[in-house]
Amino acid sequence: MFDFSGKTLFLTGASGSISRAIAKVFHSLGANCVLTDLDESGVAALARELDPSGGRVVGLRHDASVSADADRCLGDAKERFGAVDFVVTGAGIYRDQMVHDMTDEQWRQSIDVNLSGVFYTCRAAIPVLRDGGAIVNIASMAGHRGSYMHSHYAAAKGAVLTFSRSLALELAPRVRVNAVSPGLIEGPMVQPLLAARPGLIDQTPLKRLGTAEEVAHLVTFLCSDWASFITGESVHVNGGLYIGS
Repeated sequence: MFDFSGKTLFLTGASGSISRAIAKVFHSLGANCVLTDLDESGVAALARELDPSGGRVVGLRHDASVSADADRCLGDAKERFGAVDFVVTGAGIYRDQMVHDMTDEQWRQSIDVNLSGVFYTCRAAIPVLRDGGAIVNIASMAGHRGSYMHSHYAAAKGAVLTFSRSLALELAPRVRVNAVSPGLIEGPMVQPLLAARPGLIDQTPLKRLGTAEEVAHLVTFLCSDWASFITGESVHVNGGLYIGS
């Protein structure tokens, strides 16, 4: 459906289930892929899996909470492929913690990765992005409605939504910026939540979990020319849970 040949994706948190699906879809559509993650061996293995020749895919170690890492990785992307067309910020952490006994360090770590990491990556990407490029920040349904035991995560994701809208204003008309808010998506992150609240599936109008591929397809659309008049938006992917509960 889409041809991304000659285009380059810069993707953070690439070892995560949603980001892995994004990487696979973009690669299958012809894009070059710069994949980054704190798990250096994991992201290197994913790069080799997608492109054993190493010609179109590179895996880099990237601590999203460190601004210098974003600068270095975007610099490597520019050196390797000349420029970047798409930026997708998939790096994140999701840890159970009640507010009353949350430590300063637990709060800071979540904000540093889930919010500051998005800022660092987007800031570093601005001079590297080609005209007509697109940024998609992975937020969360939690950023819209809050989340029990995940106030630090929800606060960060809510800020990602407003940051994305602000960035869309700053970068228009050269670059489009949107956010995607997944709900309950199959993968290891959602299992503890389902164990604690098994009724969440019943509250979902479509009566199932979403898949990482379904999120990846939306991200692909938002980066494509089919979404050429869409910017500053936040799109839900949750099977109706947001309205059904």
